[in-house]
Amino acid sequence: MFNKVLVPLDGSEFAECSLPIVKNMAREGSIKEIILLTVAVIDIPHDDIGKDFDFPTYWGRKLKKSKKYLADVQTKLSKEGTKVDTVVIEVGWPAQVITNFSEQNGVDLIVITSYGNTGLKNLMFGSVALRVLHDSHIPVLLIRP
Repeated sequence: MFNKVLVPLDGSEFAECSLPIVKNMAREGSIKEIILLTVAVIDIPHDDIGKDFDFPTYWGRKLKKSKKYLADVQTKLSKEGTKVDTVVIEVGWPAQVITNFSEQNGVDLIVITSYGNTGLKNLMFGSVALRVLHDSHIPVLLIRP
């Protein structure tokens, strides 16, 4: 039985590949609480930057979108009767945020989807899942789609 399971999501369908496994674990009674976490990353399109660019408005919309996304996933998972919380963290490198949050909040298991990139592509672009797997002192369930 896992008291707290952390599921990092980035808003992509790919990241959501971990949700059916988490849902099944919750249905079986293996999970007491699910925490959905996203790290809001600043990814301003270069075409938008100029004299009239309003960063606070842009950032506010991005955070609102992230919170709505997690609320929608929360609603779907809550139907299983498991407690589901959401957290949006506004600053930091995703892998480091996930690892630190897990350790500071008594998480028993991290369930994360891996893109499965290997070799040069992984070396160049990095892998949040791989970094979490390497740095975490908490068990990590790596899901491949």
